[in-house]
Amino acid sequence: MPPLTIRHVTTYRYRQPVAFGEHRMMLRPRDSQDQRVVEASIEISPEPTSLRFVQDAFGNHIGIARFANRSNELRFESLVRVDHTPIDAASLDPELAGSEFPVVYDAEEMPDLAQYLERHHPDPRNEVGEWARQFLPVSGSIGTFALLTRLSDAINCGFCYRRREAKGIQPAVETLRLGHGSCRDFAMLMIEAVRSLGFAARFASGYLAVPLDEPDEPTSSTAGGSTHAWAQAYLPGAGWIDFDPTSGSIGKSDLVTVAVVRDPRHATPLHGTFIGVASDHLAMEVQVSVTSDPPDAIWATLGRPHPDDSANR
Repeated sequence: MPPLTIRHVTTYRYRQPVAFGEHRMMLRPRDSQDQRVVEASIEISPEPTSLRFVQDAFGNHIGIARFANRSNELRFESLVRVDHTPIDAASLDPELAGSEFPVVYDAEEMPDLAQYLERHHPDPRNEVGEWARQFLPVSGSIGTFALLTRLSDAINCGFCYRRREAKGIQPAVETLRLGHGSCRDFAMLMIEAVRSLGFAARFASGYLAVPLDEPDEPTSSTAGGSTHAWAQAYLPGAGWIDFDPTSGSIGKSDLVTVAVVRDPRHATPLHGTFIGVASDHLAMEVQVSVTSDPPDAIWATLGRPHPDDSANR
């Protein structure tokens, strides 16, 4: 796959000039064996008084901006170039991914996987767990990879995708009862379901590198890409494997990972505050595009010179 250029623009508009608190950005993709950031820049208006970059406990990249000036608009424009070379899910070695259920983790891995094994959403009647167990065979055995695939396909085929204006994640049991949700809701349902069966699982978010028929989230764009969320499950010998119950796909062929976390609250792309009254906030607009065009060509299309690669400093 040729390198991908991801442009992600977020604009907040206010009724009158307001002051801004600290803003935290999770916009830069992770560096791993199958993706590598080769160029990154970010433009923020009004210009922050300070901008620094750190990595959190999960290895995700976070930008932290602080401001002094007031404005009736706050704009973040991220542009990254990524070498994206995912392994085809079909090439997974059956001997690595095909161990039989129940999954057994090595004692040395358990301390690191412990919090990914714990369920995070209340489910007093174990409705999600009972739903997940229906995909186990009545008799005989089933491979762990086959079981995870069944669960992902069941969400993809049995639930209706629906845009949600509300922020946050539906509890998994609510998604189960409603029969519909957004990509982040489907990801969390799968995570809670596989955790109920003893698998370590985590929440992944980033970009879908193909156009969608409709936006994946209320603030997404279908212009060659979209923000997206999916699940990852850990299999001994195979590591973390990506399952996207929204599309029914396995692996990272169309996914660019920005964040992996045990709880989706830690994967917000952009979070901050403003100082004013609630009615001052008018709107938030987000535009996302994923193309194979080099950054220079995109900046030229926008009629602006290529900025310094400040995100790599």
